[in-house]
Amino acid sequence: MQPIEPTRGGVRIAIVGPGRLGAAVAATLRGHDDFELTGPLGRGADAAGSDVVLLCVPDREIGPAAAAIMPGRLVGHCSGATGLEPLAPHEAFSLHPLMTVTGSGTELAGATAAIDGSTPRALATAEALARALRMASVRVHAEDRAAYHAAASIASNFLITLEAAAERLAATAGVHRTALAPLVRASVENWAALGPERALTGPVARGDEHTVARQREAIVARAPDLVDLFDALTTATRTLAADPLELA
Repeated sequence: MQPIEPTRGGVRIAIVGPGRLGAAVAATLRGHDDFELTGPLGRGADAAGSDVVLLCVPDREIGPAAAAIMPGRLVGHCSGATGLEPLAPHEAFSLHPLMTVTGSGTELAGATAAIDGSTPRALATAEALARALRMASVRVHAEDRAAYHAAASIASNFLITLEAAAERLAATAGVHRTALAPLVRASVENWAALGPERALTGPVARGDEHTVARQREAIVARAPDLVDLFDALTTATRTLAADPLELA
């Protein structure tokens, strides 16, 4: 197989996996000058006729999907936590969009992709795909994948869990989540622009323990299953307020 030149038009890429991520990636790449797109294909496809194959399948299905691909293709996956081993014996790469994907219309442009490659060519292909998707890229090595993905889960998944708790408690006071949304957006924007030490506000940051105690009493009365979460977050916030670098 001749070396792939990702910056040359006509590199044939197959997307395997017709789910939300596969659909979003395909929608962005469709019509791109540097790639000839096939798919999204169903799971189990062999991607015959392609130079590059991108597996947009659940983590547990990466190995079986890779095994179905014809030899000689450069094969990648979109998992954040998984290394390149499940893609063996293919020349392998990974490209994980650091973005929550809720549908085919998800906008990937402006986000970052965590990439890796088993060879310089594979890594260059991952970089080229990130550029085609209008994403920045950062290399995350195999030994760092679990920590990277845990950070992504805290930043995205756990944030939704936290906001669900806030929504429940606000509802006991007759306040809908739409009233909380501007506060959440501003807090995230302040964190992104200023960092945690300057973005932190509220009674813990002010040292107002009387208000914190009253908040806890209300949670005990109205949503007692959230007390442990409140206590853990209060402790972590006290640590951040006392020593910003501790959690920065």
